[in-house]
Amino acid sequence: MRKIKILAVEDEVKILEIVKAYLQREGYEVITATNGKEAMKVFSEEEFSLAILDLMLPDITGEEICKLIRKKSDIPIIMLTAKVDEGSIINGLSIGSDDYVTKPFSPKQLVARVNALIRRYESKFSTENILSYNNELFIDLNNLEVRKGDNQISLTATEFKLLTLLAKNPKRVFSREDLISYVLGDDFEGFDRTIDSHIKNLRQKVEDNTRKPIYILTVHGFGYKFGGEV
Repeated sequence: MRKIKILAVEDEVKILEIVKAYLQREGYEVITATNGKEAMKVFSEEEFSLAILDLMLPDITGEEICKLIRKKSDIPIIMLTAKVDEGSIINGLSIGSDDYVTKPFSPKQLVARVNALIRRYESKFSTENILSYNNELFIDLNNLEVRKGDNQISLTATEFKLLTLLAKNPKRVFSREDLISYVLGDDFEGFDRTIDSHIKNLRQKVEDNTRKPIYILTVHGFGYKFGGEV
């Protein structure tokens, strides 16, 4: 069984240690950060199931981190802050957080809220773990595997991210900039045509070369979209 990983971001080290200790007792793996830059670096390198964000950090606000995470992930986010006014709470929820815990707080109550959100998120994750298209292309989200018919397809991490993003949003047209931001990160400094090379390689692996593309479609002048049928 995979260990559920949580990102905890808090600039007060004592509070961070308490949060980490209580969550570890529940069996979670906890990765910590004491500022926004460190948090986003860790988030880009690891796969998390939940994030706990302090709003008042020394460099980047918790709200900004929440917005950045929401561009790339739908994991549950808990805001942790001393701000108790209604406006701050409403703003935090409106930008994508799932819960709001004010300081001082009970570590046991925080753990209870984490457990509730994790159960909800993992339940959704497990029921949607295999995507199936045209009765031949299967994407296993749990094991990060792709199969076409009886044959397993070997994809790079970038190709798997691309395929999964397109397949989960079959009606949406993604620009090159959209795909680069999601797959390669906002700080990517290469050419936007780089994504075309990844698309080409992906097509060679999932398409039947004897017919026109049915999975990765080009929308001329705009970008790419997924053409497979559930």
